[in-house]
Amino acid sequence: MNHKGTIILETERLILRKYKLTDAEDMFSNWASSEQVTKYLTWQAYKSVNDVQEYIKYVISMYDDNHYDWVIELKQNHQAIGSIGIVNIQEEIEEVTVGYCLSEKYWHKGIMSEALSALIKFFFVDVKANRISSYHDVHNPNSGGVMKKCGMKYEGTHRQADKNNTGICDKCVYAILKDDYL
Repeated sequence: MNHKGTIILETERLILRKYKLTDAEDMFSNWASSEQVTKYLTWQAYKSVNDVQEYIKYVISMYDDNHYDWVIELKQNHQAIGSIGIVNIQEEIEEVTVGYCLSEKYWHKGIMSEALSALIKFFFVDVKANRISSYHDVHNPNSGGVMKKCGMKYEGTHRQADKNNTGICDKCVYAILKDDYL
């Protein structure tokens, strides 16, 4: 793959960009402190803005050509409203696995589909990935809806193959191949 790192990606309504320390307030109030948002994630809801700042410092320290972690900024009000990034890279098969979360105030508005579509294009066209995958807890079908809307195909359910804030869970796996996209 031809790694580029976390570069700015723009869509009609969104700017996907690197984290900045000034995102801490938005991140805390819009999604990172929400038990609804983190219910099916692997990390607990944050309890303070200071903890969010420490996380953002960590992410900033990780940025290089092989690290992908975007803030989803809404152009309309310049607020950070979610995040999307690569949670795993398998170089040998040219695969990246995407993870994402979004403020519940913005659920069901096509925002995450817009962000994921931008990532799919970026990874196939610029990074030259061959496969983009993602997965969700079987009890969180709306996340699968985002994947389907972006052209990802359901590949199966892995029984008790993941753990999140609800405990051990089944996960539904989706993927799109470069051949599917082009």
